Amino acid sequence: METLTEKSRATIEFALRWQSIKAAHTDCLWADRVSLWRDCFPGSLCSQLLGLGEGEQATHVITPESFSQPFMSGKIVRVRPSQFVGIGNGGKPMIPRQGRFYPQGLLRGVSGVFPVSSAPCRFLGNDNGLLVFDLNHPLSNSTLDLTAHVRKIEHQLVERGGRCEDWLEAVTNNGPGMQARHGGNPTDFFSPAGFRRSNEEADHLFYQQPRLVQHLDSTAEETVSRLYGRIVEPGMAVLDLMGSWTSHLPDNMETVRLTVLGMNKEELTRNIQATDIVLHDLNDDPILPFADASFDAVLCTVSIEYLADPIAVFREAARILRQDGLLLVSFSNRWFGPKVISLWPELHDFERMGFVLELFLESGNFFDLQNFSRRGLPRPTDDRHAELPYSDPVFLVWGRKR
Repeated sequence: METLTEKSRATIEFALRWQSIKAAHTDCLWADRVSLWRDCFPGSLCSQLLGLGEGEQATHVITPESFSQPFMSGKIVRVRPSQFVGIGNGGKPMIPRQGRFYPQGLLRGVSGVFPVSSAPCRFLGNDNGLLVFDLNHPLSNSTLDLTAHVRKIEHQLVERGGRCEDWLEAVTNNGPGMQARHGGNPTDFFSPAGFRRSNEEADHLFYQQPRLVQHLDSTAEETVSRLYGRIVEPGMAVLDLMGSWTSHLPDNMETVRLTVLGMNKEELTRNIQATDIVLHDLNDDPILPFADASFDAVLCTVSIEYLADPIAVFREAARILRQDGLLLVSFSNRWFGPKVISLWPELHDFERMGFVLELFLESGNFFDLQNFSRRGLPRPTDDRHAELPYSDPVFLVWGRKR
C-alpha cells in the first residue's frame, strides 16, 4: 500500500469538530494537492500523517490557547452609531442586530480596520449609547478537533515549489464559528422585514409550471443523499417537506412510508420513491395536514429559504413527529430570487446555519442539535456550471423531537 511521504501530494478532507453551548458542529473542507513538505499544519498533524495510506486519518486537538487567532479582549470595540456605515435595503442606514455578523469594513475609526476589511465582526449590543462589536475570530474561544482524512495519494519525485498553504487557516477561514450563538444568547434574525419577498404573489402561481431540474450539482446531491442515508434509518415513516420529483434519499433506502408534500402535482408524481403525495402551500397555511406523531423523520431540502413563517412550520413538524423523531434541513448557496425571504441573501453561508439552528431553538421542541458543512469538492466536469471550480457547498442542520 502506498503511504504518505514528505514528497507526496495528497487529497485530504479536513473535518473540524467543535461544540457550542447549544449544538455540535462538523465543518469539512476538501483539499487537493496538499504538500506535506511545503504546507503548514497545526501541532503534530503533519508527522502523524507521514506513513498513512488512503482511507486512514490523523487527529489533532487545538485548544483556545494554541489557536492561530486566540481571543483578545482588545478586539472587543465600542463605537459611536455614526461609525457603523452599513447600508440596508432601499439605501437606508442598516441597524445592527444582536448576535449577527457584519464585515469589519463597515466600521470607521477602529485601529487596524479598513473599508476593504471583509473579516466578520459580531454585534454584541449597546452599551451606554455605543455599539459593541467583537472582532475576534468566531472560533477563538473553542476547543477544536481537526481530523485529516487521506483520500488520495500522489507520489512525486521532484518538488517544484509553489504556494505554501496553512491548512488550519484554510479550514477555519470564511465561516466556521459563525453558526453558533454568542454565549448561548439568542441571535436576532427575526425582523418582520426579513421574511418579506420581492414576489409576494400566491406561491401556487409561481410554482404552477413544473421545474424538473436538480437544484444542486451531482456531487452536492450525492453528499446530501449520503448524509440522509447515514442519519435516517431504514423502515422509518418519512415526510419530504416542500418536496419535488426527487427526495434525495439513497436509491436503496427502504421506508415504511415516504410522503412528499409540495406545490406542483406533475413534479410530485414523478417522484418514484414516494408512496403518497400531498399538494399543500405552507406559506398560505403552515398547518400540516397530518395527525400528531405520525412520522419518524421530516426532510426539508434546499427549501427553507422560501418559508415566510418558518417557526410555525418547525412547530408543526414537531407536532407530527414521534418522540426522538428527526427534522433535517439542508441547503446550499443557490435559490429562486423572487421567492427567497429577504433575510437569506443578507446572511453569510455559515450564518444561515445559525439561522436554521435558531429556528430549532425558538420553536422549543428539539434537542440534540447538530450541523454539518462540506466545501471545496471539485465541480463535476459535466455540470452546466463547469466553469466554477468547486461543487456547491452543502449545509445540513438537524435535531430530534423532545
